[in-house]
Amino acid sequence: MKTLDDFDFKNKKVLVRIDLNSPVVKGRVKLSGKFIEHAKTLRELRNKKAKIVVLAHQGRPKEEDFLSLKQHARLLNKFVKVKFVNDTIGRKAVNEIKKLKKGKILLLENVRYLKDEFKLNKKNKIVKVLEPLFDIFVNDAFSVSHRNQTSIVGFKNLKKCAGRVMEQELKNLEKIKKFKKPCVYILGGAKPEDDIKLVKGNVKILSCGLFGQVCLISSRYKLGGQNKYLLKKGYRANSKLAKLIKKYKIEMPIDFGVKIKGRRKDKMLNNFPVKEEIFDIGPETVEKYVKIIKKAKTIFMKGTAGYCEERQFRRGTRKILRAIPKNAYSLLGGGHLSSAIKSLGIKKSKFGYVSLSGGALIAYLAGEKLPGVEILKSGKSGI
Repeated sequence: MKTLDDFDFKNKKVLVRIDLNSPVVKGRVKLSGKFIEHAKTLRELRNKKAKIVVLAHQGRPKEEDFLSLKQHARLLNKFVKVKFVNDTIGRKAVNEIKKLKKGKILLLENVRYLKDEFKLNKKNKIVKVLEPLFDIFVNDAFSVSHRNQTSIVGFKNLKKCAGRVMEQELKNLEKIKKFKKPCVYILGGAKPEDDIKLVKGNVKILSCGLFGQVCLISSRYKLGGQNKYLLKKGYRANSKLAKLIKKYKIEMPIDFGVKIKGRRKDKMLNNFPVKEEIFDIGPETVEKYVKIIKKAKTIFMKGTAGYCEERQFRRGTRKILRAIPKNAYSLLGGGHLSSAIKSLGIKKSKFGYVSLSGGALIAYLAGEKLPGVEILKSGKSGI
């Protein structure tokens, strides 16, 4: 796979796909580590005198966080100077691209505003308009490279390479694949279906977050109010998971933090079912998991252990993160874990690597081929 080291970028028009997709609270885009890390790739290309145009997205069609990238441009400008163009393949965008000078950077409008982002065919307007305007395509968006979408795999006639974020993500994922025993996977967050993909026999699995709860209901535990919440989210007892729990001896929570009249209350599992919903793992679970974590040589943590948006339910995540030994190799990612690390005041340097990815990271560790990575290796297109 070629990287930024393999091309002379001087005076070349370079199309760069990055991932600025970030949490949105009350219509405001939150600053995430993605802005800081992708800015490094953009600054390097700027310093190499390239003419740089950036494609990115925010949210999905019909969802609340499906927004313009105008706010993202302001946030990105804290780390590298960019000009926002509220167009992607129209006359305005094309004119701005054509008059772009070396060392300058344009950020185009949300590429997911265009239906052709999701249509890989020979009539694709994004490819027809943009491809003739560029010399090199840089994919720096590992986190969306599991998507078979135009801005990831569509530019078949351009020279291609990986940006620095893509390069770092792959390098560190390879490290976790070649782990030293004992290896511990701490699987949490809000997407249990992703966690199930990572269950295997040569690692110790500690379940938390929604995954821990789905493990319990799959093992015929009754949680009460949380059962209703899980059903609303589409999660039911899973017979396949029940077999995996027994086969691989997955560790499950033994107590939880629930909310009663706005305050945290810890309850043992043997006191369930209760009417309250679950927001965190409890202190007994933390103690059990910490003993295992401290003996590990390799650690992968996906997602948070609890609802970290509320300070009182960050306890489980904080204690697990602080228990990770510095002499172990640790890779963290998925969900809002990166944001949680920042809000908890824990230095990223404590860990081996903090990934910017969620779904792509899971797919890669599960052994799936990522379209965006594969075309960088082969040079071929998805169209």
